[in-house]
Amino acid sequence: MSRTVSSWILSSARSSIVLRGKGHHYSICIPNRNKIKWKLVFSKTCLYPAGGCSLDSTFSLPKAFRHTSTEEEHFSFQLSPAQINHILRAGELSHKTLDLNGKNANSVLRFESNQLASNSPMEDRRSAATCLQTAGMMFGVFDGHAGAACAQAVSERLLHYIAVSLMSRQSLEEIELAVEAMKPVRPILQWHRHPNDVEYQEITSQYFENLRVYWQHLLDLDTELGFSLEEAMICAFKRLDSDISLEVQAPQESELMRNIALQVAFSGATACVAHIDGVHLHVANTGDCRAVLGVREEDGTWSTLPLTRDHNAYDEFEIRRLKREHPRSEEKTLFVNDRLLGILMPSRAFGDVQLKWSKELQHSILENSCDVEALNIYQYVPPNYHTPPYLTAEPEVTYHKLRSKDKFLVIASDGLWEMLSNEKVVKIVAGHLTELNMQKPPLTFKKPVNLGYMHNLLLQRRSKGLAPLDQNIATHLIRHAIGSNEYGEVDPEKLAAMLTLPEDLARMYRDDITVTVVYFNSETIEDYYRNH
Repeated sequence: MSRTVSSWILSSARSSIVLRGKGHHYSICIPNRNKIKWKLVFSKTCLYPAGGCSLDSTFSLPKAFRHTSTEEEHFSFQLSPAQINHILRAGELSHKTLDLNGKNANSVLRFESNQLASNSPMEDRRSAATCLQTAGMMFGVFDGHAGAACAQAVSERLLHYIAVSLMSRQSLEEIELAVEAMKPVRPILQWHRHPNDVEYQEITSQYFENLRVYWQHLLDLDTELGFSLEEAMICAFKRLDSDISLEVQAPQESELMRNIALQVAFSGATACVAHIDGVHLHVANTGDCRAVLGVREEDGTWSTLPLTRDHNAYDEFEIRRLKREHPRSEEKTLFVNDRLLGILMPSRAFGDVQLKWSKELQHSILENSCDVEALNIYQYVPPNYHTPPYLTAEPEVTYHKLRSKDKFLVIASDGLWEMLSNEKVVKIVAGHLTELNMQKPPLTFKKPVNLGYMHNLLLQRRSKGLAPLDQNIATHLIRHAIGSNEYGEVDPEKLAAMLTLPEDLARMYRDDITVTVVYFNSETIEDYYRNH
């Protein structure tokens, strides 16, 4: 980014030129002093009371690097390469799957993940877990809006709901008996978390009780066969969203729990979850997160296989679905300015009860609550709100049988896809794999191996121009997403500028970005086809 562009960013902000940010999910258009500004309807939500854990410290960029306002006199876009790497790599998470013998018999070889905040606190969340009482691994990306509360709750709970939906009747009965006898319950999931990933510690017991009510419901169904994986994912998504809605209507043990339930229900989150069991890949998507498969063809070229559709006003299937569900008299008001009822970008999401409940129920819940303004809950009923619900959390589930040429899966929030196309993302990951393989030293060494020999190897690598790169592919994608110039190359100055943008300006140029890349074990997949 040239100094001219850097200066333009600052001058535009200081002269109150307001850009319509790509990623804003909630907005209304309001006239203000003969100007039109795009303003978030729901402000950023603080999840914890004063003195409690602050998400700001967990998910924001280090304050030493990031400006807080465009009004600062000494404003600089300068960051050293080390500072840039420190910011980009702060949220890195990686995990390699191994069995007890140290060999990988899993179709998932490893996964790598990272996040970069634009909002303060960050509204994106992620989850990764191995199923302990059923087969497979799950990976989820959750894009929150109107605050982080709903994305936080869904990231903690949804994978448990899916796992419970997949468990056998016998396993559910064993868990129920253990709970009744107040005995320890065998864990359902093994989580793979970043040290800074937060949890709702204060409300964990209620979440468990509601999960228990769900598995009791499954036991009451009196079916031996259970759900298919697609049915389990759909049922889990819908049940969790229903629980989120009911929890805010039920009496709570404390004001804190009541406030959390309110914030979860009145904020929202889109979700994309992948379940991988051997060669069987299922992706459940609600909203505009996205999952894309990277495929290496026989001729060595790379192709892209999208496994999700963006649920928004640009999707013809979603437009037709909503028109079928509402009277013909509302056809022209369902989508206004490419937003659901003129407010919400995605047409499917968790939470967002203000687009699901009747006006009367909304009024009743908020009227009996404490100071909703202190919780940053905006009381706004859109015009032409006649036949709710307008929003659903029901996912679209895609099944794909993995082949040996399927090399990786990229799941990411729309903050990545707004910057990079599906094809560009696959190209970057494929290029990164190639560079990593080129950087690996030979597997066989001339004996004896001495310092002189190793020195010559390093000189050979240096002569080939093999500079160090991000080891975590999710970091590499984020670097390209915010730092690429018009030629597709990372511009250090633009990258520094995008990372130091103040909080009152960053949201206009980039959204929160969360990326998880899952690499597949081609040998395990080939073994499956040899044996079947």
